[in-house]
Amino acid sequence: MAAKSSVIVNASKPDLEPEFWKKKSLSQMSEKEWEAVCDGCGRCCLNKLEDWDTGEIHYTNIACSLFDEKTCRCGDYANRFAIVPDCVKLEPGDVGSLHWLPPSCGYRLLDEGKDLPDWHPLISGTPETVHTSGASVRGKIVSEEGMTVEDYEDHLVDWVSKVPGAE
Repeated sequence: MAAKSSVIVNASKPDLEPEFWKKKSLSQMSEKEWEAVCDGCGRCCLNKLEDWDTGEIHYTNIACSLFDEKTCRCGDYANRFAIVPDCVKLEPGDVGSLHWLPPSCGYRLLDEGKDLPDWHPLISGTPETVHTSGASVRGKIVSEEGMTVEDYEDHLVDWVSKVPGAE
């Protein structure tokens, strides 16, 4: 793995304080800072299965019906909770208990006291690095449209549970 650059480029978000994520806890961040921590990978928008006996999370490559694979963002972010009732709003105080968040998730990494990866847009200065690094779901997913819950087991994947570049 390449060494971390000592220069943090904030070119993708020039209106934010440099390295704000190193100076503030998740709960101290402004809404704009909080939103910038999202790397745009789309992994949290994939459907998951939980083993009721063990609590183990099994990731699928099935994306939420609102997910836009081209942008790797929600297609109707402002109305997502009304359209998808089981969509979970991430809150700073809840991140540590949301064990289904992928291990590469910026919110999870910061909550665990870890740094953001080189490919994170706040580090690289461009949102494209999340895709070129293989961290995003772009080109790896199917839509949940027309699927039943029984179909989900046919779409289990292990790449969501891995941190790109850490293998």
